[in-house]
Amino acid sequence: MEPQKYSQEQFNDHWEFSLNHVSIKDNLMDKNTVKGSQFQDPLMEFSGACSGCGETPYVKLLTQMFGDRMVIANSSGCSSVWGGSYGLSPFKKNRHGQGPAWARSLFEDTAEYGLGMALGSQQRRERLIEDVKELLEEVESGSLVVSSELQVLLQRWLDVVDDADKCTVLQPEIKRLLAAENDVQELQAVKRGSDMFVAPSHWIIGGDGWAYDIGFGGLDHVLATGQNINILVLDTEGYSNTGAQVSKATPQGATMKMAAGGQKAKKKDLGAIAMMHENAYVASVSLAADVNQTVRAFKEAEAWNGPSIIIAYATCVDWGHRHGDKAMVLQQVQAVESGYWPLYRYNPANVGKTESNGFELDHKRVDEKTMESFVQNENRFTSLQRSSPEHAKMLQDGMKHTFNSRHEQRKRRAMGDEDLLEYLKKQMGEQVTGERVTVLYGTDTGNAEMVAKNFQFEMKRRGMKAKCLSLNDVSIGDLAEESKILAIVATAGQGEMPKSAVKFWQDMETFLETAPADYLKGTKFAVLGIA
Repeated sequence: MEPQKYSQEQFNDHWEFSLNHVSIKDNLMDKNTVKGSQFQDPLMEFSGACSGCGETPYVKLLTQMFGDRMVIANSSGCSSVWGGSYGLSPFKKNRHGQGPAWARSLFEDTAEYGLGMALGSQQRRERLIEDVKELLEEVESGSLVVSSELQVLLQRWLDVVDDADKCTVLQPEIKRLLAAENDVQELQAVKRGSDMFVAPSHWIIGGDGWAYDIGFGGLDHVLATGQNINILVLDTEGYSNTGAQVSKATPQGATMKMAAGGQKAKKKDLGAIAMMHENAYVASVSLAADVNQTVRAFKEAEAWNGPSIIIAYATCVDWGHRHGDKAMVLQQVQAVESGYWPLYRYNPANVGKTESNGFELDHKRVDEKTMESFVQNENRFTSLQRSSPEHAKMLQDGMKHTFNSRHEQRKRRAMGDEDLLEYLKKQMGEQVTGERVTVLYGTDTGNAEMVAKNFQFEMKRRGMKAKCLSLNDVSIGDLAEESKILAIVATAGQGEMPKSAVKFWQDMETFLETAPADYLKGTKFAVLGIA
């Protein structure tokens, strides 16, 4: 350990150099991908949140993808404390002077507060579109003269008005040309609305105390309106900001304030309720468990022209993890592998267009042993086991049964008719007939998955039966039942297995120590490596 003054004196020059002499290389890749997002300047930093907080990484990622045009209506709670109660803000501007606009409201009206912001922006942008159309009509009639460059750019803007990225490219030059024109009355309305050339990305952000409990009625109303607005629920499974009181997001069998004898009720399935509206994009994510799935959910939610809600598993120090605040990644991974936390995406845009009717389950195979390890790692579960073992077993067995039952329902919902029929036949002990190609993939960033799904599509187009799964979703014991396997695997890091294949590879290494000599004897397989 060194005194702070010594560190400052030694490394101040390094800090200044990184800020002022290392450029932001944000134009190298698509910002709405895992790699591309990390080339973007984070517009949230130095939040002051608790060490190991699971909320801040989600919001930081959001600012890297949409921060230059974000408008945030933040609910009271942890995210409003680290988000803006210190007299300074963790949100910042990029080099163009753009950044998230942030404001906070109460538990009971945050949804309505954010809805009002979105409606205001919609009205102003619709007015700008009409003003630009009227302006161009006057130019074409000869009653108004503007530069030909401005006329061309305004028409081009109208052609791409719903594409935020293309509008972002056009906006600076349009504003420059507008400023150079004479300040005639016909141009004043367009100039007043010039901040709406790029549509704002509206987000309502809050915790489970707001979304599941106090503000649920407002949230449900926002989803029912069909308004184009995004909701991010940072689910810490309790009222973290006020001392870890129980909420409707608290799992059965966990001890919290006001539930010292263990939470008796089942965790509310907010995602299932949201999907009942059928007009809303709904996703459940866990960042460390599958970064690619989280980035994809953010991208799809923002792109959907309607309401969206993303429920994010956010670790909290109040849970009392035995590995302390360094356990955030481990918790998020184990929660998904155990079946405790689901990964899925429901996209209304794909209803009737995909076999799964718009619902994608992004993690299909659960591990009961991981569930035991997950529960034993957190004091909110083990404290009840110590004080009342039998009561804890009853409640926590109920929790496991609930999550397993919900996972089974989601798994069946995500299947097409052909796969569901085959699955049910296996469950009933019937023989499955007909040959099929099983396409497996291992990926970190989604490239191998895209290639694998293209193979599946082409096979089906040619009349072949084919299904596509990540390697982690396959049981080692089921491989021998497959007649044809195509495995597509991308490299990751310094040669490690990609995240969606790590569990498979670990299980396979263990299995091969005692595997029968004729294992996969009747299976034809091919492996494609993507560097």
